[in-house]
Amino acid sequence: MVGILVHGNNHFILGGPRPDQPEAVALARHFSLIQIGAPAAATFEKWQIRDKEFRENLEWAVVVPGERGASPGVLELLVELEARGIEIEKYTTPCW
Repeated sequence: MVGILVHGNNHFILGGPRPDQPEAVALARHFSLIQIGAPAAATFEKWQIRDKEFRENLEWAVVVPGERGASPGVLELLVELEARGIEIEKYTTPCW
């Protein structure tokens, strides 16, 4: 499965299952911090960042609040996904 995790004005295309709220918050925190050369944490082995993916392949979407709102491009993508019948999971608990 492939989906999008939106955190504020940042987003990640991830291969893996739809994360629940605690997982989504932890993923947003983990992928938002640059960790050059750090080994992949076993906690997140179910998910991999995809650097190339067709929007038609997205099967889930999760939004975690951040300091800023999502970019216009990401908002447009979320509208497209919703029109395709994909539920947009919007969590209200801020990341940190």
